[in-house]
Amino acid sequence: MKTEIYKPLKKYISSLNETELAGDRITKLLSLVEYIQLNKNEGTSLKLNFICTHNSRRSHLCQVWAKVMAAYYGIDKVKCYSGGTESTAVYKTVVEVLISTGFEVTSIAHYENPTYKVNFTEENCPMTLFSKRYSDRYNPRENYAAVMTCNDADANCPIIPAATRISLPYVDPKVSDGTVEELEIYSERSRQIATEMKYIFSQIK
Repeated sequence: MKTEIYKPLKKYISSLNETELAGDRITKLLSLVEYIQLNKNEGTSLKLNFICTHNSRRSHLCQVWAKVMAAYYGIDKVKCYSGGTESTAVYKTVVEVLISTGFEVTSIAHYENPTYKVNFTEENCPMTLFSKRYSDRYNPRENYAAVMTCNDADANCPIIPAATRISLPYVDPKVSDGTVEELEIYSERSRQIATEMKYIFSQIK
């Protein structure tokens, strides 16, 4: 049974056109498709840990959109995480973009490294977002896919006890920080990630 996703968010997802993805990018995405399909075929719990340097932007967007698309396509037993080679904080514009897209975001801890609850369903089962290392006790320790969302993290994490390691880098929207284009650039990166996660989970049979 598919999860009942918020209507504005469902409308946003339906507007994403995954057929526009370039062939070379699809080749990268297929590694993750194959891993997810294998786990589904075996009936095992799927754990995806999206890893970037600071766990502040791209890795969180990947974590959120992967979870949403799994729910959108009714794929069960999918657990999504994120981490960095160091911890910082979820960047404010990431939160702004999620809210503007249709997510319900609540701040539950106002520290230097704040914690957010992010919800996208009528069932009220929110995700928890905060910056942490990939090896944090909140994240899985074994039998997971380490999805590297930036080249720097890929280069600086030579040994990760994961079942598989997949390189899926994205351009860092941080390049727009402090400019008039900041929100637009973050929105574009979020949309790219959402589109690619939609493609990935739409391929699962």
